[in-house]
Amino acid sequence: MKTKEELLKKLAYLEFVNDQLTTEVCDLDELLRKVGFPKGVESAKWIGGEMLGQNPNDETQEKEVPES
Repeated sequence: MKTKEELLKKLAYLEFVNDQLTTEVCDLDELLRKVGFPKGVESAKWIGGEMLGQNPNDETQEKEVPES
């Protein structure tokens, strides 16, 4: 089992990564809104799903797996 110090170090790292990723998503969302996607990331996901013939909000729909 990991020591308390190791767990705290891992927690600090995960909090740092979370902050970085949150900032990136917020920046991307803002940029997408500026270039014409009315709901930012949400709009981009929906349009991408439409282009692929999928509804990204439909969790029951099977996703295509790209060929290697």
